[in-house]
Amino acid sequence: MKTDSGSKSAERSLPKAPTGIQGLDEVTGGGLPRGRPTLVCGSAGCGKTLLGMEFLVRGAMHYNEPGVFVAFEENAQELGQNVRSLGFDLDDLIKRKKLMVDFVRIERGEIEEAGEYDLEGLFIRIGHAIDTVKAKRIVLDTIEALFSGLQNTGILRAELRRLFRWLKDRGVTAVITGERGEGTLTRHGMEEYVSDCVILLDHRVVDQVSTRRLRVVKYRGSAHGTNEYPFLIDEDGFSVLPITSLGLQHAVSDERISTGIDRLDAMLHGGGYYRGSTVMVSGTAGSGKSSIAAHLARETCRRGKRCLYLAFEESPLQIVRNMRSIGIDLEPYVRKGLLRFHATRSGVHGLEMHLATIHKLVQEVKPEVVIVDPISNLSQGANRRDSTAMLTRLIDFLKGMEVTALLTCMTTDADQEKTDIFISSLVDTWLLLRDIELGGERNRAMYVLKSRGMAHSNQIREFLLTDRGIELAEVYLGEAGVLTGSARMAQEAREAAVALRRQQEIDAKRRELNRKREALEAHILVLRKEFEAEEEEAKRVIGQERARAEVIRKDRDRMAASRKADEGVSTVEPGPRSRNGKGVVHEKAAQNRRAGTNDRKRGSLGAAALRRRPDAEVRRGLREPQKTV
Repeated sequence: MKTDSGSKSAERSLPKAPTGIQGLDEVTGGGLPRGRPTLVCGSAGCGKTLLGMEFLVRGAMHYNEPGVFVAFEENAQELGQNVRSLGFDLDDLIKRKKLMVDFVRIERGEIEEAGEYDLEGLFIRIGHAIDTVKAKRIVLDTIEALFSGLQNTGILRAELRRLFRWLKDRGVTAVITGERGEGTLTRHGMEEYVSDCVILLDHRVVDQVSTRRLRVVKYRGSAHGTNEYPFLIDEDGFSVLPITSLGLQHAVSDERISTGIDRLDAMLHGGGYYRGSTVMVSGTAGSGKSSIAAHLARETCRRGKRCLYLAFEESPLQIVRNMRSIGIDLEPYVRKGLLRFHATRSGVHGLEMHLATIHKLVQEVKPEVVIVDPISNLSQGANRRDSTAMLTRLIDFLKGMEVTALLTCMTTDADQEKTDIFISSLVDTWLLLRDIELGGERNRAMYVLKSRGMAHSNQIREFLLTDRGIELAEVYLGEAGVLTGSARMAQEAREAAVALRRQQEIDAKRRELNRKREALEAHILVLRKEFEAEEEEAKRVIGQERARAEVIRKDRDRMAASRKADEGVSTVEPGPRSRNGKGVVHEKAAQNRRAGTNDRKRGSLGAAALRRRPDAEVRRGLREPQKTV
């Protein structure tokens, strides 16, 4: 939905004709000035003719604006052959009256300056071509060929102005190509002044590496990008990279994508990388950087997403073979089209050309994950400033496309927490791989140096390259610090031996306690048996005493019955008589019974009665009286 301010801005902006060339419309803010001439200048081989032809072809194909190409150096057949490799069918456009190619042959020897000279004849010819196809666009290639026969600078300047004015009056959007002069944009040094827009193409070679760049030098009545932008000419034509115009407004995601290594996911707060983030894996040669990248590639393809693998050291077949040796089979995903390799040497192009290629591949493949392996090799041969600028553009571009990027970077042993490409502050997650040499062996370890937006692990984890890929070892929790390989195994063995001895001591103590407990329980059992025996004996004695007392009582009762003793009178032998005629002992016994005296007293009384028993037996004739000496 357009806002009021946007509508007013559109009304105030200069009418523009979109070129349809990827990136160029963004740099120019919408295209070339409509109905006005644009000068495209540059040295030989920089792409002027191709830009002009693509401007016409895309205008005819996408915007229904027919065009006329006026060539002064190449005929229609030659032009058709040159652009056919880019997918442009000029014959078809000419047949459908969408395009007209007019070759104007100018021989310098046939030109003779005499009297007044003008381009009226050329105007008539071009005007006829414009009317024939009702052209909205026109290209003149090149202006040097048109004016090559003129030596009179006065006439030349006048005709140049008249040509540009005539094109404006016809209302066609014109592109005029011109060769670059010595210290000037053009050879005549005045075309740029009469043009409303000037685009400079540059093809430079630095350290045997060529790079093409584009710059909008001038654009009357409109804002435009002022930087130098790399551009690429390939099988799809002309493409410009306006990446420096990107800001930090890209979207972010809370979604996590797995690294393909479970324990590495756990180290990254249990979820893996953030989707759309940039991950750098650095380490020395052979530390396992490509293996970690292969895990991510396989995991991405396993989820049915596309992955773009940019290799700058190994061929795709070599990568597939090497990863298969550690249990990672990438070939099925290549056949399915989920994994796309792009392998090339870093020195084949300059940084900007590599950037343009990546830009184009990402838009073509539309991957969820892009792997650059290694990015340090990509930046070789360039200075630090250019490398950092290019990689910054690459990271910003991938973030803007919400593509998760994994960049491997080779470091030196001197300072592993430092890279030569100086992009560590730009990446979101940095995994640092280390080689630990201890005990005559070399082992691999990894830790998360940083990971924005998550509480990641701070542990250094040893990892192994096995037949099942990368396996992270358990965290070593001993007191000996970080140990890997056989040193860790030896330390763990020592600690296990110490733990075993302690366990044995504990077991011995436990057995001793058990023995003491058993002895104590046995002693208690003996004491209990002795007690029970004594208790039983006591009960037996008590029972006998009771039985004997019962027998005595029965005997006394029987004796009392046989003597017809008074009821309630004790059978005890009568003692001294009381004053009332009853025995004294009987009276006391009756008193004791009435007073409820205790059994002891009764027992004493019974004992006294028993002591008198022999006398009673004597009286009864059962025993002889004892003689007193």
